[in-house]
Amino acid sequence: MTRLAHFFSRLTLLALVGLLGFILWDRYTPPAPPTTLEPIIGQIDRIVIEKSERRMVVFQGDTPVRTYNIALGFAPAGDKVLEGDGKTPEGRFTIDRRNEQSAFHLSLGLDYPLPEDQARARADGVDPGGDIFIHGQPNRRKSPDPILMDWTNGCIAVSNAEIEELWAVTPIGTPVEIRP
Repeated sequence: MTRLAHFFSRLTLLALVGLLGFILWDRYTPPAPPTTLEPIIGQIDRIVIEKSERRMVVFQGDTPVRTYNIALGFAPAGDKVLEGDGKTPEGRFTIDRRNEQSAFHLSLGLDYPLPEDQARARADGVDPGGDIFIHGQPNRRKSPDPILMDWTNGCIAVSNAEIEELWAVTPIGTPVEIRP
């Protein structure tokens, strides 16, 4: 073998070892810890959900204190009309209950359906549905990562860590506005 061929074979071997090392380092190096946010001090005064942006903002007074990415019902466009339509309702609601025994990791209940939702459904001869919550991920789910697509039956879903934060600062009676 000529000196030049020997040099290139060693260079190729070195490149392969380097590439393998990089792949292993990239795959098995633990991820950086998530950034830690300052905790919300005190209670929040209101929640605004923007369905089209898949965003929920919580406020203290007029000051937004936290923004969350959310998942919605599996057919989120438009207002909820009937049970099973997969839509997340739109309008002004109130947190009216808390459920720590939910099938999801904690849940804050909304007072949907409102009287006008019930009247509309009655006039259409349908059931307006109910049990709309802001909640975490399914309890049976093994992965700690949140489901990133719209998957609920009409609820608003956040990560388990985020619902824990909300649970601690959201009293019953908190207004919730859900915008298209």
